[in-house]
Amino acid sequence: MTEKTRSPEYRLASGALSGLRQDLLHDAFAYRPLPPLRPDGSLIRRLPERIRKHAVWAPHAAVLTAAAFITMGAITSLRSGSLLLLFALVYGALVAMTLLRPVGAFWASMAATPLVMALMPYSDMWPWTPPGFVAHLAVLTVVALRTRPRTAVWMWVLTAAYAMLFELFLDWAGYGSNSVPLLFCAALLLLATTVVHVRREARAEVAVQQSVTAVERDRRTLLEERTTIARELHDVVAHHMSVVAIQAEAAPYRVENPPPELEKAFVTIRENAVAALTELRRILGVVRAEDYEAPDAPQPVLGDLGRLLDNVREAGLDVEKTVTGSVRTLPQGVELSAYRIIQEALSNALRHAPGSSAKVEVSYVLGGLGLRVVNTAAKGLVKPSPGAGHGITGMRERVSMLGGEMTALDTEDGGYEVAVFLPVALNAEDPV
Repeated sequence: MTEKTRSPEYRLASGALSGLRQDLLHDAFAYRPLPPLRPDGSLIRRLPERIRKHAVWAPHAAVLTAAAFITMGAITSLRSGSLLLLFALVYGALVAMTLLRPVGAFWASMAATPLVMALMPYSDMWPWTPPGFVAHLAVLTVVALRTRPRTAVWMWVLTAAYAMLFELFLDWAGYGSNSVPLLFCAALLLLATTVVHVRREARAEVAVQQSVTAVERDRRTLLEERTTIARELHDVVAHHMSVVAIQAEAAPYRVENPPPELEKAFVTIRENAVAALTELRRILGVVRAEDYEAPDAPQPVLGDLGRLLDNVREAGLDVEKTVTGSVRTLPQGVELSAYRIIQEALSNALRHAPGSSAKVEVSYVLGGLGLRVVNTAAKGLVKPSPGAGHGITGMRERVSMLGGEMTALDTEDGGYEVAVFLPVALNAEDPV
């Protein structure tokens, strides 16, 4: 019969027996010393330095103290005799054994119980004597804390089976039994240890999730920064390369009867500039390499529009600027995005509408900044650059990042218009 054809009950019982064999039978007496606590734990790190190095051994001290008290209690409760004194020492040794061989201590405690019952027939309660009762509970608790909840369940089940076996014998012999109180106390203690395990695992899982979240947050921040760098690189390099291409295209028409060598040189310059623009759009992802560092140069603002417009005019685009409203200093992100939007719109006019004229309107309004860049249709002999780049997409990304609005449409006269509104929180010192 294969594993798939066996009944669910069989697979459940097989899995349970496999867990029992793994937890309590396989290498039951293996040497597993209890390690000291971590010195950087949440409680120990708050202690003074001179106490901290000793506090890591607190669990060992607690177990050995419990073993000493159980031994002393056994000596005072058992009747006199060298053999009984030996049993008192055994009870303490069983508890101490959990520090080195935890599963072996459980089996030793189970084995010691019938041995004591055989040698002490005059005890009042069976199968556990009073010191054996406490010692077995201590062993169960320490072993459960050192292993896992499944092991605790198996120890309780084996203890209950052991108790039921002796209940039959004790009822026949007429002795009293203390199995029910022991099983009840053991259930409470093992339940408490299970809660400790669950809290410990939950805390470890939360720590792992927090670590993963922190890593993902840092990675996301890094990607956002690199995306911004890629966008800035495209805006800057594409603008200047467009200017180079337009100037190279228009230069021969500004010279009367230029020599063929000069015309060929300018054609080569324009072809190289256009090829560079194409490659730039293709390999923008290179800036996402991990060894890339953002430049430390100051970012442009709206106050630098004059130089931008002068550069564009030199490239052959007739542009006018109009500023309305009360000029004021805006947040750096708004200033930079507004500058880049105007720069990209003018670059698009240079590429796709050579020979046209453009108007730039900057409106400082209540609660935001309005931008409008409109250009006329292409004029002259210079051909527009083919293809579409990342310009409009980049502008929309900037506007969306700031929670603004943008429209980019063809005009009735064949030109193009870009209109943007960037919201800006109103400060107390801003004029109303």
